[in-house]
Amino acid sequence: FAALLSACQTIVPRGDSGTIAPPTATPQATPGLPVDTERHRVALLVPQTGPDAAVGTSIANATTLALLDSRSDRVRITIYDTGAGAAAAAQQAVAEGNKLILGPLLADDVRAVQPIARAANVPLIAFSNDSSVAGNGTFLLGFEPGQAVTRVVMHARTQGALRFGALTPRSTYGERALAAIRAAVTAAGGTLVGAESYDRSATGLSGAARRLTSAGSMDAVLIADSGQTAIRAVPLLRSSGATHAHILGTELWNTESALAGSVPMRGAWFSSVSDGLFSQLATRYRERYGRTPYRLASMGYDAVLLTVRMARDWRPGTAFPQSRLFAADGFGGIDGIFRFDQRGIAVRALEVSEVRTGGFAVIDPAPTHW
Repeated sequence: FAALLSACQTIVPRGDSGTIAPPTATPQATPGLPVDTERHRVALLVPQTGPDAAVGTSIANATTLALLDSRSDRVRITIYDTGAGAAAAAQQAVAEGNKLILGPLLADDVRAVQPIARAANVPLIAFSNDSSVAGNGTFLLGFEPGQAVTRVVMHARTQGALRFGALTPRSTYGERALAAIRAAVTAAGGTLVGAESYDRSATGLSGAARRLTSAGSMDAVLIADSGQTAIRAVPLLRSSGATHAHILGTELWNTESALAGSVPMRGAWFSSVSDGLFSQLATRYRERYGRTPYRLASMGYDAVLLTVRMARDWRPGTAFPQSRLFAADGFGGIDGIFRFDQRGIAVRALEVSEVRTGGFAVIDPAPTHW
């Protein structure tokens, strides 16, 4: 964890952001944005009010921890609340001279912010996982689901799986997971025997499971949904004839401890970012804020580490050198190493874990270098 931190910053709360404490190692922030000639002005756009305030606050609090830990004096981050409108937050951020925007969280907010940021030549490093908003100055740190699907399919193929099946929800996430497994199975030299989509109802899921098993024998079946859905789906698959198919899952399973208590789920594989450093971050977060962070909080922390690294060769007051985000050696953070592809999407080094009694065990570690 300490190895990630090379470089104490000032953080300026805005709006309803009193839960975000300024670093104790610096003077208390005063209202308004101080004039800086030696530091980079960076905006953090996250919801501090409204239905997603808890997630946004968790990300912002993790950002504060990163500011404390990185110990660089070249970056000033200001929080802007997207709860009352992402476009208004972006307009204020641009007007106040910020040259980089971290966030927003939601894809719709990214779309609202993009034209404002582009007009000002201010890039976004957003927390969305919707690949459709990437590009043209927008970089995504979100966990793109297709990568987890590809990783677990490739692992299953190395273990002898040749014939695959898929259960996917009728949603944008499900459509992308289905496209990913089609591409991954083809690339691995396997066969996608069948794929069925379902609406999230008891009859919808059971019907899809029956249709899938009727397509033929399968060595592995991907359930591209939450762990709770998988817990319901696996007995349906087994009773319908898929008695020996290995169960595969996605990054959604990473935070669902109920999987380890389900006997039918034991032995299932899923892919996600590593949790080792996040566990340490969560401990420090609880010590400071008295609550457990959302898993997405790591993106706020890693966005600051990335910004601090970029600030070493970025002159204050000038445009952010976004071309350097495409560095082949990428970046490191709480969630492991990553680098941006030409679309601006974070390509992550992922591990494969197995569901066992009482927890998860890593059976195929994430790469440590590109």
